[in-house]
Amino acid sequence: MYDASNLKKGLKIQIDNEPYVVTGFDFSKPGKGQAIYKVRMRNMLTGSNFDKSYRSNDKFHPADLMSKKMDYLYCDGNNYCFMDPESYENHLADENVIADIKNFLLENTTVDVLFFGERIIEVTLPMLVKLKVTKSDPGVRGDTATNVTKPATLETGYTVQVPIFIEEGEYIKVDTRTGAYVERAK
Repeated sequence: MYDASNLKKGLKIQIDNEPYVVTGFDFSKPGKGQAIYKVRMRNMLTGSNFDKSYRSNDKFHPADLMSKKMDYLYCDGNNYCFMDPESYENHLADENVIADIKNFLLENTTVDVLFFGERIIEVTLPMLVKLKVTKSDPGVRGDTATNVTKPATLETGYTVQVPIFIEEGEYIKVDTRTGAYVERAK
């Protein structure tokens, strides 16, 4: 059990059988009475944010979350299938959970999967992924006075700005947090 005084940014708690993550926290002590903790939280199932005030004697249960390393197998249109490499169990996550990381998700990629009960609520990719450039216009020689970039389409269909020396068929590293080109991959 957590007290209101234990709340901090990033802490995951359970309220009314739903997981929440604390995204903001403020403490105030009026002249008389108990301290007030103003907390901004995000529902990990729905993504909705809200603010609520708690007193110092309020208690919270830790969220019943489990994290596992899993392998991404395939997408069947709306669901993404992940396999536990130890038990070979398959688990499905719907499109809303995957969101923008589908731009960097390749088959057989090992990812961190966060479960609430039996339900996948979050999938986290490694910070850098290696992807193949499938389409890129040739760079123009002489355009090297400044940091010149051009668009390149990757094997997942995502388009990223790359330096002009990157050609089709090469592998590059992409930062999954920002979606930006990092370097050539070997």
